[in-house]
Amino acid sequence: MTQAQHALLIGDFAPLHLGHMQDINHAAQMATTLHIIITPPKANPLPSGRCPTLADVARWVQNACQQFGFVRVHTTASLGLDKLNNLCNFDYQTAHTPPAELPALCQALQLDTSDVVIITKAKQGNLPTDTTNASTANLAQLPSTIVDNLPIATQPLSHFAKLSPACRYFYTQTVCIVGGESSGKTTLVHKLANHYGASVALEMGRLYTHSHLGGSELALQYSDYTPIAIHHAKAIEHACHNATAAITLIDTDFATTQAFCETYENASNPVVASLALDYRMDFTLYLDNNVAWVADGMRRLGGAARSQFAQKLLEILARYRIDYHSIDNPDYRQRYLQAVAWIDRQILAKF
Repeated sequence: MTQAQHALLIGDFAPLHLGHMQDINHAAQMATTLHIIITPPKANPLPSGRCPTLADVARWVQNACQQFGFVRVHTTASLGLDKLNNLCNFDYQTAHTPPAELPALCQALQLDTSDVVIITKAKQGNLPTDTTNASTANLAQLPSTIVDNLPIATQPLSHFAKLSPACRYFYTQTVCIVGGESSGKTTLVHKLANHYGASVALEMGRLYTHSHLGGSELALQYSDYTPIAIHHAKAIEHACHNATAAITLIDTDFATTQAFCETYENASNPVVASLALDYRMDFTLYLDNNVAWVADGMRRLGGAARSQFAQKLLEILARYRIDYHSIDNPDYRQRYLQAVAWIDRQILAKF
């Protein structure tokens, strides 16, 4: 059988998963050039409320296929076809016939319909048998795969390991742990990371103190807060883009950095403020100051002053409209269990 010049793979690729990638691999063998046409995503909102845009999905597919010179990625919007309802609702996984707007699509792609095949995954028994219809003759069927699209599409967090690495950063839900000095933040972050197998963005102030200040806050000054915040933003992005689980854990946030700046330097930092306003975490857990203060050679507030700092932090969280859930059990083990129960119920149980 002569290989077609062009194959069209049309559908909703949100979330992009390993089944999609297997289909793309197979479809690419059916023609000299594979055109992927991405339709508007219809995915349900994530627990954070985030929904993918058409540009988000195009980014995932392009990143996943950027090494393939024989693949061309398009969107219905980029082709000027976003008003064609039948095309925007077409999906190769369920369609039994080519889209009614195939001539318009081929015209937008500057292709001759005689050189085009439409990729479908519909079972052979469900395909129309009237091959005298020219549009029917343009169908090419993909082999079945073991990856089931429906459960991944409806519950992406429950099937996180089956998501394409190109889109995991978007689906992982960031959970930030904040609180006063010696409230057990870092210990809880690592406990939760072990529990969920999650990636972590570590507390940048602590790392910066060791890498730039010699291991204590003695030399800390106002000018340090901008690089601390910028490095922290990069660490959060790195953790999300290398996410290993449905949640990614963040040790402290920009509001906490601002609280330290205002406490130590008696001034607000505009760069930190901008990041606190614009670089939002999905969920925030606030650890109450009801555990014993522990000196670690770095902390300088002390047991008495940390209550004032905690109040400052709460004020700044309110200033930046950051909602949080309080973890208030005074027992460390119970704090861990309380955090796990909340994450399972509020984030993971929704999916």
